[in-house]
Amino acid sequence: MSAPGTAVRMSYRQAVREGLREALQGDPRVFLMGEDVGRYGGCYAVSKGLLAEFGEERIRDTPLSESAFVGAGIGAALGGMRPIVEIMTVNFSLLALDQILNNAATLSHMSGGQFNVPLVIRMATGAGRQLAAQHSHSLEGWYAHIPGLRIVTPATVEDARGMLAPALVCPDPVLIFEHVGLYNFEAALAAPAPPVDLDHAAVRRSGRDVCLLTYGASLQRCLDAAHQLVEEGIEAEVLDLRTLRPLDDAAIMASVTHCRRAVIVDEGWRSGGLSAEIAARIMEQAFYELDAPVARVCTAEVPIPYPKHLEEAALPNAARIVAAVLRLCGRNPEGAQPAPASVGARAS
Repeated sequence: MSAPGTAVRMSYRQAVREGLREALQGDPRVFLMGEDVGRYGGCYAVSKGLLAEFGEERIRDTPLSESAFVGAGIGAALGGMRPIVEIMTVNFSLLALDQILNNAATLSHMSGGQFNVPLVIRMATGAGRQLAAQHSHSLEGWYAHIPGLRIVTPATVEDARGMLAPALVCPDPVLIFEHVGLYNFEAALAAPAPPVDLDHAAVRRSGRDVCLLTYGASLQRCLDAAHQLVEEGIEAEVLDLRTLRPLDDAAIMASVTHCRRAVIVDEGWRSGGLSAEIAARIMEQAFYELDAPVARVCTAEVPIPYPKHLEEAALPNAARIVAAVLRLCGRNPEGAQPAPASVGARAS
């Protein structure tokens, strides 16, 4: 164990594992269940070694039935346990949607607050690893539509380590979406790990000219784009949303008000997606603070392709983010039309 005050370099995968280990050590009610989480060590090797450390009562391999083991997790939570349910990929969570929506999300409301469901569901989300259309989508925006759930999206090693603990003490179901493209990402983490706030977004880079609103793996893309924009004389602020339900409206509006231009970067689809919800909230709450229309960079409206070059072309990337910012600032990238005149701008 590292001495207090030191920093330890670890991967996102290791950070999630350490969060699981700490939860299992700290509360006998906590257990992990899901497909291949035990002997195989998890589809993404997140739970590797935990079976030998905690035994089969705490690390439970389940049959290939998402509806069944999510339902079992709901029952265990109602019975006083603190289950952590792992679903292999967000696409497979749709097989448990009845349990998540009609049971986990509604029981507290339907019982008049008599029955809480302190359940944590972890799942891999996102594309970038050539896992094709049935394993690669970003559906966290769908779940953010459902009252009764809390939706969190750790984008950093620190959040991957620290979000589980507050999720486990939440009386309502918490869904944690871990992007598959982040598992190998490494960073230095303070020892002991600092507590993580599930209620507030985080400014990951300060700026003055445009705010980039994002979450998950798109955070690094936005930081890369912000670095490139410096060469254009543009200072971009990057806001990591972290929690998608409830959204931190105050942080969003503060960033928009400060920068006066906003680009939402979302790996979900554009139509009816989370980016549309955020854009609508900005229109409702901060319209007169804007110097240009809100812009969005989203995944192409297609099932995620398998070929590498097509998969990369479908996803948001730094180049697309930079182009969107340049258009918003009245530049003309690659022959594109300049952005419209200021919308709702204050008179100078």
